[in-house]
Amino acid sequence: MWTIDQENVFIKRITAFPQFLGEIDFCIYLRDNKEYGGGLQMAKQKEFKPFISADKVLPEFTGTSIFLGILMAVVFGAANAYLGLKVGMTISASIPAAVISMGFIRGILKKESILENNMVQTIGSAGESLAAGAIFTLPALYIWTQEWGMGAPSLIRITAIALAGGILGVLFMVPLRKALIVNEHGVLPYPEGTACAEVLLAGEEGGEKARACFTGLGVGALYKFVQGGLQLFPGDVETTIPGYEGAAIGGSAMPALLGVGFIIGPKISAYMLAGAVIGWLGLIPLIANIGSMGDIVMYPATDPISELGHWGIWDSYIRYVGAGAVAFGGIFSLIKSLPLIVQTFKDAMKDYSAGGVGGGSLRTDKDMSMKLVLIGSLAVILAMMMLPVIPVGFGGALLIAIFGFFFATVSSRIVGLVGSSSNPVSGMTIATLIVTAIVFKATGNDGQAGMIGTLTVGAIICIIAAMAGDTSQDLKTGFLVGATPFRQQYGELIGALASALAIGFVLTLLNNAWGFGSQELPAPQATLMRLVIEGVMGGNLPWALVFTGVGIGVAIELLGLPVLPIAIGLYLPIHLSTPIMVGGLVRGVLDKKQEKAGGEDAGIKAKIESGILYASGLIAGEGLIGIILALFAVAGLNVTIGTNIGQIGALLFFAALTYTLVKFSILKKTQ
Repeated sequence: MWTIDQENVFIKRITAFPQFLGEIDFCIYLRDNKEYGGGLQMAKQKEFKPFISADKVLPEFTGTSIFLGILMAVVFGAANAYLGLKVGMTISASIPAAVISMGFIRGILKKESILENNMVQTIGSAGESLAAGAIFTLPALYIWTQEWGMGAPSLIRITAIALAGGILGVLFMVPLRKALIVNEHGVLPYPEGTACAEVLLAGEEGGEKARACFTGLGVGALYKFVQGGLQLFPGDVETTIPGYEGAAIGGSAMPALLGVGFIIGPKISAYMLAGAVIGWLGLIPLIANIGSMGDIVMYPATDPISELGHWGIWDSYIRYVGAGAVAFGGIFSLIKSLPLIVQTFKDAMKDYSAGGVGGGSLRTDKDMSMKLVLIGSLAVILAMMMLPVIPVGFGGALLIAIFGFFFATVSSRIVGLVGSSSNPVSGMTIATLIVTAIVFKATGNDGQAGMIGTLTVGAIICIIAAMAGDTSQDLKTGFLVGATPFRQQYGELIGALASALAIGFVLTLLNNAWGFGSQELPAPQATLMRLVIEGVMGGNLPWALVFTGVGIGVAIELLGLPVLPIAIGLYLPIHLSTPIMVGGLVRGVLDKKQEKAGGEDAGIKAKIESGILYASGLIAGEGLIGIILALFAVAGLNVTIGTNIGQIGALLFFAALTYTLVKFSILKKTQ
């Protein structure tokens, strides 16, 4: 909150997004006749009128929208699971799902219903958010069961854990809709929800935009099949640096990484590459040089450093340094957000008490029955207490109820203020894991059972926070376009159910094919959550390495740089950061042009949007073929052609792939 001396402030009133926000006060802060920067403060709003008025009824919760939504939930949920396990980040499915829906419903079925398209993106994005929460935590369960010689977790267990978090994430957010979405319209911008509404309102461009997304999906799928299925060229390109012992550089020539780079942009891509450079051109050569002085064995490795090579040093040491940096980044982001979190919770509860639950007579005011919300929430909490398939017990279920509602409230409001990308879900999950592990250990619930119980609590909280944030963004989109809230809320539950049923199969399949924690699927967040639990429960971590990472994180924070993207780059192999940087550079060309144009060039904006949709397609295409290839691997089906054109061929293919991204972004012709 800004405290403003009105005598030293000049207020200029402008109008932006009039159909959404109404008037906005743009404040330029002046002190001693110097301009110190701007802030946006929403003006008090008249009664909002959505695009589709409350008295108008259009097709919305239809068989077509439900079928397409479930399809998008499974497709983008599976693709995001693969992507998140590989590089530790996911993409939002809202806009790609809305664009694909518009292309199908408008282009093929020749129907026009913005509310049906909104329902598709609602269900689809719910599936993607649940998958993100699941893959950031649950792979640790597979790693443990393999280490302990136990059978892999059952599909029923994974589905039950995911579904419990998904349902609670939606239900906990329902009572907050009127307080956060309606009463604070014009105060909380919900950037992703507003952007998705813009796309839906520009539905006449759906065919063109859908073409970019589908083309990207086809190119990404074909490229991945040629590389991973036919194995015509290697997925990784790597070289050591002569004269610099232990140093190596490489890249994974894959479409998903190129797409991620374009979506996150040049700055975040550069941060990730900077972290990788610290590890692969700094720490690994340093450790290799120390190891060359003799047969030095350093815990946790059991072989001399001189025998490990750069991959062995990364696996034995750098991952722990990176984990320390990531843990510091997550926890510190939560600490920095604490004032906002506390204020957010107080404001949300105050607004909820004053406004109650939206249950008016207007179609656009009707929420899911409060009785159903209470009964559903209690039923899930009681099921977690009693069912052995969700091994948290009474204490764990109680912690989930408390932390879950608190973090659902916080997540729902924070994404309205700063967007989903700045929502500190990892910090919330780490904090939950630490508290739960301490409680479980203090009450004698330690050992393997206590570790599994702690992870399960953290997994459900992670899914709750991710789902609540996504639900609030979707409800904001619905509020702007004139959707029916209770139908959207049912849609969220359908998306959660569809994704929960699919995610267990996807995780088991990927684990059986390549194994979590492997070079193919590093599962960075889940590995970090595992280290946190093991550190609290057993105290057997290589703490010197972990605190080295914490020290690097502190230094980054002191420099005023964002810790998490640099820490993730340090934690992951450099091979993932280099292709992401290539995608970021392509996006950077357009960002630079937009900056020179004052940020108002509609043509450049259209090129960026086209590139993002094409990049989303690349990610989805690779993810889907990756899952199909995992099926082939488990079934023992070999489709290789026996010819490999080597690293030069891989670079040529990646260059051609990069050109297709350039064609759909920088070189795209706009009106």
